[in-house]
Amino acid sequence: MTEREQKKPRLLLHCCCAPDATAVYERLARDYEVICYWYNPNIQPLEEAHKRLAAMRQLAELVGMELIVDESGEAAWAEAVRGLEDEPEGGARCEVCFALRLQKTAQKAKELGCEYFASTLTVSPHKPAAQINPHGEAAAALVGVKFLGEDFRKHDGFKRSVELAKKYGLYRQKYCGCIYSVRR
Repeated sequence: MTEREQKKPRLLLHCCCAPDATAVYERLARDYEVICYWYNPNIQPLEEAHKRLAAMRQLAELVGMELIVDESGEAAWAEAVRGLEDEPEGGARCEVCFALRLQKTAQKAKELGCEYFASTLTVSPHKPAAQINPHGEAAAALVGVKFLGEDFRKHDGFKRSVELAKKYGLYRQKYCGCIYSVRR
């Protein structure tokens, strides 16, 4: 590692899926020492969670990214969204889900001594940065780390993620992740 690389600030990147992580990691790795963090207790059924995590591990191996996997939290997520099962995609259930995952990421960032945390969620055309970033800011204020509230869709971020996912042969899911989004 060069002296310049050693001076990069550490950033914990919450990765919702491998395709979304591709372009975001590529962009952030220029300026940060990026550690990727898999925490997605919302992904159901279990077979789907395994497919997505396998793709994330595949990406980590292909590009040499550090990946921390946390498969906990399913019961806490289910409790947090109880009563919101019939909410539409992008509604109150998603707000609770974003807040839960970003708060856990902020806590992990602090535990690891990272100065920043961010999420790949905003690279998706289905996840508005204006909906996600306030949850990151709230988690940052609560925990005491900085949130990098970017809209990673900008500058063709989503297009680049599609290109890289194809290049790497990554599994691309067909729904957000929770079982309730499949039913809609």
